[in-house]
Amino acid sequence: MASKKEKSLGRGIDALFAENGVDAGEETVVDLTLADIRPNPYQPRQKFDTKGLNDLAASIEKTGVFQPIIVRQPDKQIQRYEILAGERRFRASKIAGKSTIPGIIREVTKEQMMEIAVLENLQREDLTPLEEAEAYDTLMTKLTLTQAQVSERLGKSRPYIANYLRLLGLPKAVKDMLQRNELSMGQARTLLSLKDKTKLVALAKRAVSEGMTVRAVEAEVNKLNGAAKKLAKKPAKKKSPFLRSTENQLQERFGTQVSINEGSKDHQGHIEIEYLSNDDLNRILDLLNIQSD
Repeated sequence: MASKKEKSLGRGIDALFAENGVDAGEETVVDLTLADIRPNPYQPRQKFDTKGLNDLAASIEKTGVFQPIIVRQPDKQIQRYEILAGERRFRASKIAGKSTIPGIIREVTKEQMMEIAVLENLQREDLTPLEEAEAYDTLMTKLTLTQAQVSERLGKSRPYIANYLRLLGLPKAVKDMLQRNELSMGQARTLLSLKDKTKLVALAKRAVSEGMTVRAVEAEVNKLNGAAKKLAKKPAKKKSPFLRSTENQLQERFGTQVSINEGSKDHQGHIEIEYLSNDDLNRILDLLNIQSD
């Protein structure tokens, strides 16, 4: 197949290659044997749309692969390759019965490979909220990055990253519902505010079976948290617009429930920041730039 200049993979990926002296215009497209290629081990996507793959395979069977995949060769002495970008084309080519695929070989480290995998999927694929959360967690744990560094590399705000990472604190049963797109990101985030975590799975199942909106889930969470009961017993002291605004800003900043309790003449006020697990606590400490032991 004739060599063609590859299409852009997105600013983030191009910038990552550029930082390491890679000039796509000078690269050569070669035919690679499918049997010598394996998927990226750091691929955040857990499932691929079967119909989409079959449609792509039908197209490849008729016209071939026009955009080369990008791979790396871990060991120059062994003809084995790992995919950096283009796993859908690789999978579809196998379905189409092809034995080779056009590819570009690039020299990148394992760490760069991991970052490229996350960037490609975040920019080019529709990951589920849970897969996106796990992608951010992979960057932080495998590359020893802070939320601030992940935020800067991906061009997303720290609260945005934090809100997704909080999903990892959900029970497995709820994560499964989120992964199957039975629960939305908004519903899952609302469920995280439930104080009695033993009721979380049951409420999640109700939300799915009854088709509850995010507002309906929020109302049920408030009910279970005893908000209505507390108001009936003793009217809560009305907070000033400044305190309510500050609470909202802090909740957006930390991606969790934050309450500011105003003090009196004899008592100082205090701020309560809710966390779900040790990992969630470490996430909040990271946002505060506090190193945990």
